[in-house]
Amino acid sequence: MTGLPRSPATAGHGLVWAGLAVSAAYVGSVVMANWASTHWAALLVGSLIVPAGTLWAGVTLTLRDLLHEALGASGVVAAIVVGAWLSWSLATPQIAVASIAAFAVSECADSVIYGRIRVRSRLGAVVGSNVVGLVSDSVLFVPLAFGSFAAVPGQILGKTVATVLTVAALLLAKTARRAVSR
Repeated sequence: MTGLPRSPATAGHGLVWAGLAVSAAYVGSVVMANWASTHWAALLVGSLIVPAGTLWAGVTLTLRDLLHEALGASGVVAAIVVGAWLSWSLATPQIAVASIAAFAVSECADSVIYGRIRVRSRLGAVVGSNVVGLVSDSVLFVPLAFGSFAAVPGQILGKTVATVLTVAALLLAKTARRAVSR
């Protein structure tokens, strides 16, 4: 690999199938985040309120970066549209509107940051874009969905945990690929 992602048009069928799998995981995570936020009570971690869909929403940030790698910006936009449509179908209107607004802003910011950092480091791009995405998404989603900023710190904590877990999984996968290729 040259350090830069191949375009989906030149990537081959394997990467397209991987992109479709990541797309399905992304859409599923968006739907789960909104479904959980609608149907499950928030968690209390110490004095922090963590909306139930927070970890799922945090996972979407890394999946969006992987989707960007596999299918490019158009694949990301398509997955966001499908996730928004399914969320509208399965969540309350308030959760769905909050999700669509927050994802539209945070995913655009996430994508710009990811693209700029990606030329130097894939994992650095995931971490940097996730930080921007998780903060912007939380600051928009929580007050729109729940009418208060009270759960913003808990949502940021939950998405940070999701980022740490997904980055750890990427590091393990990278280590396993290196071990197999030796």
